[in-house]
Amino acid sequence: MILRPLAILALTAAPLAAAAQSTPPADAMPLSQILAGLENDPATDLGHFDEVEWDSDGYWEVEYYTSDNREVKMRIDPVSGQPITR
Repeated sequence: MILRPLAILALTAAPLAAAAQSTPPADAMPLSQILAGLENDPATDLGHFDEVEWDSDGYWEVEYYTSDNREVKMRIDPVSGQPITR
């Protein structure tokens, strides 16, 4: 019967959907503080931010260009404000 496999699929997919985070956690640093940290860090050689987006996997995805126009993409931990290595 086709209903049983569909029910099993629905039950196994539910925890995966619950794991996705639609917003940063309650103990996250303010985004403005995270971006200010990047701006003030000489190692980033920040020219300008291009895109900042919350990823449902639980991190900030930050894209920026350096002063010599190189594109940099980073994943930032919302609680510590530190880059996540891939």
